[in-house]
Amino acid sequence: MHTRQHNEQHNAAVAEGQVKQVLKQQSECWSKGDLECYMQGYWKSDSLLFIGSRGLTYGWQQTLDNYKMGYPDASAMGELTFNLKEIRPLSPETMLVVGKWHLEREAAKGNLEGHFSVIFKQFTDGWKIVADHSS
Repeated sequence: MHTRQHNEQHNAAVAEGQVKQVLKQQSECWSKGDLECYMQGYWKSDSLLFIGSRGLTYGWQQTLDNYKMGYPDASAMGELTFNLKEIRPLSPETMLVVGKWHLEREAAKGNLEGHFSVIFKQFTDGWKIVADHSS
């Protein structure tokens, strides 16, 4: 019994590390002005769910297109950092991450920040965001 509990804790810690790595890569891609790279952290599916200030968006491509409209160039994108507040396993293959996002941009553009909650699911090619609520 003891070893099974230990394994579950170990697996949860490994999963948490992998999820944090995806978010780290996303912030690095964004800060380089590379939206396609940033979007690799999302589930590449028409069922991807994004909830933002303008309501619901379905699909990986539509989410990318919306980002391109909202952030047309690197100066609009700025430098992205995440401050993770909560990481909770919902099941062995799903994880909830809640945190704050901050965009550091040149003075003329102004900085932006808000909160997010994302649900990660483990796929054969790693952990991907299947739902994102950012405001």
